[in-house]
Amino acid sequence: MGDPKFPRRSYDTPSHPWQGERIKAEAEIVRQYGLKNKTEVWKAQTVLRDFRGQSRELQARVRSGEAQAKLEADNLITKCARIGVLPVDGGTLNDILALTDVKILERRLQTIVYRKGLTNSMKQARQMIVHGHIYMNGHRVTVPGYIVTRLEESSIEYNPSSPYTDDMHPMRQSKQSNKKPYVPLEMRPREKRSPRNDSRGRGAPRDAAPAAAPAKDAAPAKTGGV
Repeated sequence: MGDPKFPRRSYDTPSHPWQGERIKAEAEIVRQYGLKNKTEVWKAQTVLRDFRGQSRELQARVRSGEAQAKLEADNLITKCARIGVLPVDGGTLNDILALTDVKILERRLQTIVYRKGLTNSMKQARQMIVHGHIYMNGHRVTVPGYIVTRLEESSIEYNPSSPYTDDMHPMRQSKQSNKKPYVPLEMRPREKRSPRNDSRGRGAPRDAAPAAAPAKDAAPAKTGGV
């Protein structure tokens, strides 16, 4: 039994802290899903790791002919189907092994609030949940990382006492029409530059006319005498 002042950590951190590819992938997930930090990514990975570990253990026990293992396997599949990471019918233990952390992130309350069109961005969805503007099953939920079940998904709505219930609220107006589509830097057309006049790339201005060359066939001028 641990100290109640220092609860045990509920997620696992990466075994190696400095891995470039992993850091970039985690930063992209944090940006895409509007997460607070990488800790929420590690929490989703820990939940998925627990599901996979149970699936591998149960597969070995089912092959050995244990009756209790078959019951536990059905319960695990039912649980994954209830939270929406597996189909309602036809899921197997092998399907659990094929899951990714994106499946877990898609079932977070913050993501579902945005997918239902209640907000204009993932960041706004997180802010509205934390500030108590979202109701689920008739109760206020202020945890953006709450895993929503299939039955609870249809009950997500605005808090009845929230000003967001007004359709004319300025924060409910879509801002997508005013945004220009983002074009990556490498896909943007490059500006064409006219070449310089001199060989070093500096000197005369672009609009200056080149100096006239002396005529080769011109006769030399006479300086005097007969």
